[in-house]
Amino acid sequence: MRKYLIAEADIHSIALRQLGAEVLVMNSLLCYVSFDVKGTEVAYVYNINKKNKYFLQRIKPYHEPAGIFSNEEEVIKTIQIDIEQFENAANSHHFSEFIKFNKDLNETIRNFEDLYLYYNVPNETVEEIRKELHKMQTLIKRTKETSKRVYKKKDPDTI
Repeated sequence: MRKYLIAEADIHSIALRQLGAEVLVMNSLLCYVSFDVKGTEVAYVYNINKKNKYFLQRIKPYHEPAGIFSNEEEVIKTIQIDIEQFENAANSHHFSEFIKFNKDLNETIRNFEDLYLYYNVPNETVEEIRKELHKMQTLIKRTKETSKRVYKKKDPDTI
């Protein structure tokens, strides 16, 4: 099986190099971790490469890259905090709505990417999208200021 996978990676590497890519094939282990948080699956994948670097990503209930880490303790701590935050958020009456919002936002990002990769978007529309995005960002920041903070072990990453 391993020989087949190595041969398959070689075929992919050749095809990608023909497209102009620089390809580095690394042997690594891929780990899948999942939790049940009050009926919601929260799952992660991370790989460990030969340089002992860890790439962690949450894949359920929605995709969210968590970063690259130098050791397993950082990966475990990051997952632990994330699970604590989900357990806390699951106490909200709006928890399922928040999960749906995140999924919708991720889909919107994909839709937007398709828009600009496949279409010549008029300047007026670009400006309209920019204004709508700014309104949403402002609403999120304003909501932070008017809402009670419920998780305090770690500061927010972006707001």
